[in-house]
Formats: sequence, C-alpha cells, structure tokens
Amino acid sequence: MLKKLTSIALCAVIILTCAATISSCSGSGSGTSSSSGTSEGDAANTNYNLTENIKDGTILHCFCWNFKTIENSLDDIAAAGYSAIQTSPVNECLEGENGGMCLYSDGYGKWYYHFQPTDYRIGNYQLGTRDEFKSMCKKADKLGIKVIVDVVANHTTPTTGSINKNLLDAVGGIDNLFHQNSSNDISDYSNRLQCTTYKMGGLPDINTENKKYQDYFIKFLNDCIACGADGFRYDAAKHIGLKDDPKDPKSTKNNFWDRVTTEITDAKRIFNYGEVLQGNGDRIEDYIKKIGACTASTYGGTLRNGILMNNLDSFTLKDLRVGSKPDCVTWVESHDNYINDGNWQAMGDEDVITGWAVIAARAKGTPLFFDRPYGSSMENQWGDMNRIGASGDMFYKDKRVVALNFFRNAMVGENEKFINPDDDTSALEICRGNKGAVIINTSNELDVNFKTALADGTYIDRVDGKTEYTVKDGKIKADKPVPEYSVVVLYNEGYTEYAPAATVKVSDKTKFNYSGKTLAVKLEAKNAESATYSVNDGKETAYKNGDKITLKAKDATDGVLSLTLRGKNSSGKSTYMIYYFKNDTETGKSSGKILEPGDKFTLVKPSGWGDKIYAYIYGDGAQEAEWPGLEMTKNGDKYEYKCKYDWDNAYVIFSDGSTQYPGENEQGLPLEKDKEYTIP
Repeated sequence: MLKKLTSIALCAVIILTCAATISSCSGSGSGTSSSSGTSEGDAANTNYNLTENIKDGTILHCFCWNFKTIENSLDDIAAAGYSAIQTSPVNECLEGENGGMCLYSDGYGKWYYHFQPTDYRIGNYQLGTRDEFKSMCKKADKLGIKVIVDVVANHTTPTTGSINKNLLDAVGGIDNLFHQNSSNDISDYSNRLQCTTYKMGGLPDINTENKKYQDYFIKFLNDCIACGADGFRYDAAKHIGLKDDPKDPKSTKNNFWDRVTTEITDAKRIFNYGEVLQGNGDRIEDYIKKIGACTASTYGGTLRNGILMNNLDSFTLKDLRVGSKPDCVTWVESHDNYINDGNWQAMGDEDVITGWAVIAARAKGTPLFFDRPYGSSMENQWGDMNRIGASGDMFYKDKRVVALNFFRNAMVGENEKFINPDDDTSALEICRGNKGAVIINTSNELDVNFKTALADGTYIDRVDGKTEYTVKDGKIKADKPVPEYSVVVLYNEGYTEYAPAATVKVSDKTKFNYSGKTLAVKLEAKNAESATYSVNDGKETAYKNGDKITLKAKDATDGVLSLTLRGKNSSGKSTYMIYYFKNDTETGKSSGKILEPGDKFTLVKPSGWGDKIYAYIYGDGAQEAEWPGLEMTKNGDKYEYKCKYDWDNAYVIFSDGSTQYPGENEQGLPLEKDKEYTIP
C-alpha cells in the first residue's frame, strides 16, 4: 500500500513506541562484527587513548560530510573520544536534482541520492573523489581512528538508464543485474522471498546471488580496504538473502554473505555490521551470526520511548533485544528514524544526551552517534545551512558526549550493572565493574545517597570537573543533588586531563541564505590560542572572538560562498569548521513558492504508469485531499492539475494507485506554478 509523507507533531512519542517494529528501510541502518576492526601493525593511540577495537569504542556517523571535511575534522573527532567514524555511501551514485548539494531542498539536491548506486567505484559528486577518500583514511589511521564505510549492495538507483556500463558489462547485462521479481513491491515483510528479492521503497532489487555481481562488488570492497577502510555497514542487509532463504528463480544458492564476509582482504580484522530493522521476519539472530553484528533498532525504539516518558527502568533497558548474541550497534537515533520517523520533532538535544549516556556507558553493544545537520532543531529538520559536504552540528563534541566517550574507552573489559537509585526509574546508574559509573537523571533533582558498585573512594564528576562524590561501603553520597536532566560521569583509573578543545564558529544568529550584495558575519573563537578564517579556500586571515567580516555575493560560485575557520588550543591541537552561504539574488532563486486557487501545473506521463494519475498536495499540516489526492486531467501524454486552495511552500506527490513519486517516506516535490514535472 502506498504511503504519503505525513506531518508529525510532538505526539510522535506514540510513533516512536512502534518504531521498533519497522520492517522496511530506505537507505540506512547500523550493527557490529565479532572481529576487532583493528589493522595489523596499528599502534595504540597515544594522544587520546582511543580503543584499538571498533566494538569497544564509539562511532561517529558523519552523515553527509564529504571526505575533505572529515579529514579536516579528524583532530576534533579524536579529541572528542570517538574511536571510529562512519561515512555516507562512497559509491558512484545518481546525480539527482541537477547535482545539487542541499540535504533537502526545492530542486537543489538530496541526501538520499548516494543511496542510489550507479556503479561500485569509490567517489561521487556529493562526498568527493577516491584520492580524497584515501587521504582521509590515511590521516584517520595516524590518529588511531578507524573508518567504516556505508555500502549499498541490495539495490541500484530506480533511474536504471543512469547505471554505469562498467557495472552492466561486469554482471552480464541489465537483465542479469536484478532479481526476476525486482519490479514487484514488497507487500509482506514476513515473506522472505518478497523481502529478499522484491523492490523496497521503489528501488530495484539487485540479484546479489549473481557470481559476477559478487565478484564486482567484492572488488569494490577490496578497493575501499586498500584505501584504508576498516569496516563496512551493510545498508538494507535484511533484504539480502541468507543461505537457507527462498531462492530467486534466477539463482541456485544464496551465498552473498558467505563470500563478502570471507573473501575480502584481511577478512578476519574487518568490522562488519548489517542494517536489519527489526519487525516481521527479520531473522536478526541469523544475520548477526553470519555478518558479525547488526543494528539494535528495537532497542533504540525502547530507549527513545523511555527517555520521552522519563522512565529508565533498569529491567527494561538491559535487554538489547537482538537474541542470544549481544553483537550489535546501538543508537539513540539513526539517520533513518531521524528523517523518516520524525524523531527530529520528538527529541531535543537533552533527550539525545540522556540516550547517549545509556548506550555509551554500557559494556554491551557498540554505540553510534548520529550527527544531526548543522543548526537543526525540533523546529527545523535540516538547519538553515542545509548543505551536503559540511560537517553536522557541533553537538557531537558537547562536553557531556566527550566525557561519556572517554569513560567508555577507559572501561573496556569491565562488566555492567544497572541500578535505579532507590527504585526511582526516572534515574539510572550504570556501573562498570567497581571502576566507574554514570548517573543519568531525567526528572527532578536527585539526592545522592544510594547504592553503587563503585569501589570506596572519592570521585570527581568528569562533566563539570568539580563536584565530588564519595563512596563508602557500597553507598555513594554527594553534598548536592544531581540536577534534573543531567549526566554525571565518575571514574579515576584511566582518566586523563586534556587541554580544553578550541571552538571556532559563526554566531548562532547567522543566516546562511541571504539576499543583497553583502552579508556581515560575526566570528567566535573560544579556548583558542589562534584562529583564522578564509573565504572560498583563499588566504587565511587571523581573527579574534567577536570579530565581524563581510562576505560579498560577487565572490560566490553559482551563488554559494564557503567560509573556513581553523583554530588551535593551548596544546596545539587543531579544530576546524566550514560553512556555506547561499545568495538568493545571485542564484535567481526565490525563497518561497506561492500558488492561488486555479493555478496549474502538469505532469508528463511516466513510462509504465496507469491512465489514472493523482496529485497529492500538502504543506504545513494541511492537504488538498486525503491520500492519494485528486485525479489529474489527462491531455495527451500529459496530465494537468488546477489548485483548489492557496499554497505557500507546499509539496506534491504523484501516483497511479500502485506506483508513486517521490517514493515511500520521501518528501514531495516543491509545488510550483506552471511547472511541467517529469519523473526520471
């Protein structure tokens, strides 16, 4: 059944409760491997004591950061205590929306195109070249940071005419690239033949059992490894069959997982995990055994629901819900549920911190931190900058996140114990052996006089750096309560004091879309011995906290200016940030689309669609009609629609009752007067 994109209010708590049973995905997911992910010959990092094994540390999901941005940010990432980073897909992909670079916009690019492979070679217009990827991996290796690559093996772009001839020739032509029933939509996710051979989210399903395809894909994986990759996240893993799953009529055996987990270079050291969004027929235990690890999506839903309900019940949160093997990647949110489930509207920064404290403090599972878009909020999903290639929000290096990352790194090998202080489920203490503890409080002030597993002694809260906690005879005490909605991190052994990291940024009031010939920008620099800025990669100029600079629209390329900030702290450690500014005057783009009753638009009939085509128009919680919308008027090979109401910045989804565009869970196309829409 087709699904429209709906407006989600803060009552999304109800939706999040059900999120654990989501049975489909649209390019995303996460998990771990039983192997370490440590390259032979890697030396233990002496700068920040990062973990040698990926599974022991934390992973930063650099969602839509390009390779250059990641490379320039690696010092920051190491200083924040992450032992690994995860890239977006590095494969050649469809250049949708005229090759635009916005995360989501009115015709200027979208994040999901790098989940639409056109070939399996490193490099794409969104993230960068193979050489840039290799350079990024080289620097990461020097800092002791491992690199996990998101790979998309299950499907290609639906725009099959854009698939590279090299891929088609390698697999024996386009008919051999896809499963026999790849044009059929999955209607029953518990039907394993449908789940593993039918198309999901409008994306044609690759015949992953084709040996020639496997050879070509393994060559791609090995090139990633040769460039410096240490692991892989397999997107849509549950849509690729296991050995005993039903076989596609074209196939004789399901052996994709057997080959890609054993025939790659240094297979035993590579950290593999599969995105298996749990629900009907997910077979997660079997995928964990075969791949090494999978995503704990049900646990993520349970955690989010508990946070939003101020209920951190220890019994509920201990079980990872992945079966007998706890080999999984945990998250507060992934890019899928941030985008598709509306979690961006339901959880703010304080909620994310609470969840991160739970999964980072644990011994089980490997936590992945999804870095939201820069400047995003519960009112603004994509942030004002809204740019592929830039780093995400600076929240990934919030002092609480950093304290939790280093706590986890220091607790490797210690078991975990969950305690609700005095049976108060609005608070949770997670002890690691008798060496360290994290206290999480979601409600009112918490008086500190309760049981703990910590060894006797005095501990300093590593978040605020000053509050003392005393442990004696299994009880922990403090002179003041734990504030509401806060996290306390306690440990002594393994703690290292580092100089405060420098911060370079623009004022939070900065607008990244502007009109006119100039834009004044206020610069900030904190804990910085030095700070510089450069425009469009030009000359670096020193600045001080509070300085203002003027950007000139005439210097823009295609209406876009870049501003790069760099700084160093008292110990000489570097920090980096890049911003993009878009000038509406230069691009000729207006900031809004306004339509009145009677304004019309047309659609060129897509190939293979039925004769009845509908337009579903929505925006700001309103719609012209219930899904699938109102029928368009046929006029030759085109269909016309006249608006019934006034619309400002609305969207449209087209469908014929069985096929829709944009696809399920994707935002509609911006509604424009007199526009002739074509569907690729």
